[in-house]
Amino acid sequence: MQNSTDFFHYTFVQIVLTLAVVIVVQIILRESIYRIVAGMVRGHKHASRQEELQREKTLAGVFKAALAVTLWTIAVVVILYQLHINVAALLTGAGLVGVLVGFGAQNAIKDYLAGVFVLAENQYRIGDIVTLYAGGANIGGVVEEITLRITKLRDADGNLHTVPNGSGGVVTNRSFNFANVNIDVGVAYDSDLDKVRAVIDEVGIAQAGDEDLKSVILEPIHFLRLDAFGDRAVMLRATGKVQPAKQWEVAGDFRMRLKKAFDANHITIPLPQVVVHQAKK
Repeated sequence: MQNSTDFFHYTFVQIVLTLAVVIVVQIILRESIYRIVAGMVRGHKHASRQEELQREKTLAGVFKAALAVTLWTIAVVVILYQLHINVAALLTGAGLVGVLVGFGAQNAIKDYLAGVFVLAENQYRIGDIVTLYAGGANIGGVVEEITLRITKLRDADGNLHTVPNGSGGVVTNRSFNFANVNIDVGVAYDSDLDKVRAVIDEVGIAQAGDEDLKSVILEPIHFLRLDAFGDRAVMLRATGKVQPAKQWEVAGDFRMRLKKAFDANHITIPLPQVVVHQAKK
């Protein structure tokens, strides 16, 4: 009985020490991983410090998750040895089961491989605004989390979408390096188009000089072309270049400024009109 009690105490101490060592090693390596990843990322050219930070956060998160899985897998094996459990026999049995399970794990392998390419090719990072074509539908939102197997997107309604990496087809990144702002506006057919063009360019230059916006505007919004002859208006397009994910904010501010400028210069934006013909009696 004494030997049994001593064995229990000895084994308990071994397990506690193993867990303590794993936790300490994990804490140390987590900090080291972030420094290593930061050094690797900063060794490459990025469009901005924000993109650099996004890349660091994405890679560090994936590597930390992989580290945790590896360390705790090793800890479980060591603890099994400490309990005098035949690990070799377990692995042999697991190998036979693995052959059977492997046939159903093809999608998981596909997801992991796709995740490796997402990270290696820097297709998107945490914080990017993307649209993924998955399961026959477009799923868009802000990337909240990336692992080797899944990507989590938060859409504009606050819904969190979990997309297996292997199910994605076309990936559209709306916040990589820069974004274009495209403004379509219709003016009356009797408008002086040269004047309209000048007003659009003036509004774009004034907006680019605004203290709150000049840091995000890379190229002021300017007149691009006459886009189409519509039923009620001449359709014009203006375009500019801004920091990633700032296109909606800048576009909304530009439209407000443009409406005020059109009013001040007596430029008409036609309203929809309906002509009603009354039948003769």
